[in-house]
Amino acid sequence: MNKTTYFLQTETQKVVLVGIIVTIMIVLSFTSPHFLTLRNFTNVFLKVAVIVIIASAANLLMITGNFDLSVGSILAFSGIVHAYMCKHGVPIELSMAITCLAAIGWGSINALTVSVIGINPVIATVGTLFIARGLAFLIARWDGGANIMLGLPMEFVDFGRELIFGKIPLAIVMMVAALAIFIFIEKKTVIGRYSFAIGANQKAARLSGINVVGIVSLLYLIVALFAGLSGILQASRVGLAAPNVAKGMEFDVIVAIILGGTSMMGGKGSTIGMFLGALVVGFAANGLILLGIPFFYQSIAYGLILIVSLVLNQRIGIKEGDS
Repeated sequence: MNKTTYFLQTETQKVVLVGIIVTIMIVLSFTSPHFLTLRNFTNVFLKVAVIVIIASAANLLMITGNFDLSVGSILAFSGIVHAYMCKHGVPIELSMAITCLAAIGWGSINALTVSVIGINPVIATVGTLFIARGLAFLIARWDGGANIMLGLPMEFVDFGRELIFGKIPLAIVMMVAALAIFIFIEKKTVIGRYSFAIGANQKAARLSGINVVGIVSLLYLIVALFAGLSGILQASRVGLAAPNVAKGMEFDVIVAIILGGTSMMGGKGSTIGMFLGALVVGFAANGLILLGIPFFYQSIAYGLILIVSLVLNQRIGIKEGDS
């Protein structure tokens, strides 16, 4: 497939996603009086922010043909570790630094098992998912409860509730920053070019001198770091840390990425597309809540979104292969 055809296909997919977002917004503006409010839009973007922060890095990882299913557990583990240290006298800034290093440690385990040893990324990162989540529960139990909430310093919530210019939540600013960073990496850096080359043909990339293990390992570290930062942000924003938070977030991230047009086989995708995919998921979920749809129906709808996005992604891949 030539570059012109690929460009047209990716841009068409983005236009379709924008059309879906606009349609959802129009329908909800007529069906719910609470949709077109500043508070509701802030809530939507706050919910989407954490997904986008992690997915910005995870998207580039999937472009290499790999993915990480442990991000939700790393987020929960990081929130618990940060809260535990802050509660027991560690300065907040130092706790944040140590927590980020711990998150990178999980990324290094994923990098070692997938990139160096060659274990299938599903198996390897699911293993990390269970271990990190189990340790989060264990640390909370050591602290004496199901969550870590009581005894936290007053300043614990400052980071998560920070308002930039007195109006914009820090989480949304971090989301925009993550998008800008990875759009730049994707379009203008060697890491971006090499990621596409690895995803398109890993063997050819290796023969051409690209350090495949190094690039993929670096991306696993960055994904874990962003999940750790998100865990700190989430715990600080709500004022407590829970080991069962972000269960299923790995699927939120994957759905956003796949809806955005990134191929699970690697070699194709974009950060902007991922962001549009996240907005589709965010506004759809918001609409279901505003319309009072029961939780189990929301789960069914979410599962259908995942299946449809996978089917569309596969059909686009087949068409690209025929071009």
